[in-house]
Amino acid sequence: MADSPNIDPVHRNNPPSAEVKPIDSTRMAVLFSVMLVTASGNTAMQSILPTIGTQLSIPDFWVSAAFSWSALLWVYTAPKWARQSDHRGRKALMHLGMIGFTASFALAGLALFLGLLGWYSALWTFILFALFRSLYGGLGSAAPPAVQAYVASRTARADRTKALSLISSSFGLGTIVGPAIAPLMILPVLGLSSPMFAFAAIGILVMIALALKLPNDNPDYEARGVVTSEPYSSAPSANSLKEEDDSGDKEAGLPPRLRWGDDRIKPWLITGVLGGNAHALILGVVGFLVLDRLGLRGDPEMGIRMTGLVLMSGAAATLLAQWGLIPLLQMGPRASILWGMVLGALGCLIIGLSHDLYGIVIGFAVASLGFGLFRPGFTAGASLAVKRSEQNGVAGIVASVNGMAFIASPALGVLLYTYAGAFPFWLATAVCVFLFGWGLKSLKLDEQNIASR
Repeated sequence: MADSPNIDPVHRNNPPSAEVKPIDSTRMAVLFSVMLVTASGNTAMQSILPTIGTQLSIPDFWVSAAFSWSALLWVYTAPKWARQSDHRGRKALMHLGMIGFTASFALAGLALFLGLLGWYSALWTFILFALFRSLYGGLGSAAPPAVQAYVASRTARADRTKALSLISSSFGLGTIVGPAIAPLMILPVLGLSSPMFAFAAIGILVMIALALKLPNDNPDYEARGVVTSEPYSSAPSANSLKEEDDSGDKEAGLPPRLRWGDDRIKPWLITGVLGGNAHALILGVVGFLVLDRLGLRGDPEMGIRMTGLVLMSGAAATLLAQWGLIPLLQMGPRASILWGMVLGALGCLIIGLSHDLYGIVIGFAVASLGFGLFRPGFTAGASLAVKRSEQNGVAGIVASVNGMAFIASPALGVLLYTYAGAFPFWLATAVCVFLFGWGLKSLKLDEQNIASR
């Protein structure tokens, strides 16, 4: 039975809030679980793959390339799935996303398990893993925008921001939960591939909950989901899920297509591209650096624990920045970016110089705090630079910038790390310093941003 109210076709696109049937706590818990599992599974893999790659004698670059391949598929497919939310039904897309997630983890886990047992060569292990990993990037990306659209279309306008913030928090929370629980999931029989099988089992439970607790939805009114980037240990921007505007701008007709070269958003996009790639550089390398600096290449279980601890500290620092410092200090876009780059440069410098766990954890937390300030600042600055009717266009561009940073930079960072040691961290430090100077000269003052609205 459909979960949506019967409304007159006239109100199809903008249904009165009084007619919107609220989402009960059970259904909200299911939606929360979809986002939590999608994010936590991916960040758990970040903590275990460097160690698995070492056990298989796979070069670090190719381990990192598997994440780049998945990110490329996510960037390509996520907007396509988001556009389908009003046509195929949001529950159907959530189910598709969870099928992709579960199948990817089960098959990739099996490929790694058999490879670790020596059934086939390390090369074939990597090829099979990358192939099955593509299911996550290609199909898993359907779930987050479908969840957002479901909540937006089923929640009264007065309660929508609160509901979407809850859903966004689940995505961010997942980036902390994944690295934290991955070491606890290692079982004697399945070995290092255990966490992947465990998350596949959790995915099956979430699909059962979707089938039993979430009614089939008839998309009676539009609420396209905002495209999110593939989740990494830094946690996504707190603004990555946001309420769509339904204030009636449609009456004025469709705005011109927003272009990347638009002078209003160009400075913010340049900032986003450079800062995003600096962030991706250190994220791609830090897991391997932990193994080398702490001498854990030969201790798989401890390697996963220490890598998870570092990643968890970064995700927690990011959430502190986005959900604590920015609201508390009322930081505008320009201030967030400038302070973010100062902290980002300091953190990258500390990581590059550290040779113990304490220094790496502190450095990665400080860098993540900085990038946690930077990312919402870049997002908000681009949004404030354009008209209300152009928000969908700028949101799509921002999502593309966030996603594209993780296509090549993590693998490039590992390649540089392999041949030049800590150079990726010096490069990231230099980019942060450059962006601080760029921001002082090129980004609008926050007072001017507010005035322009």
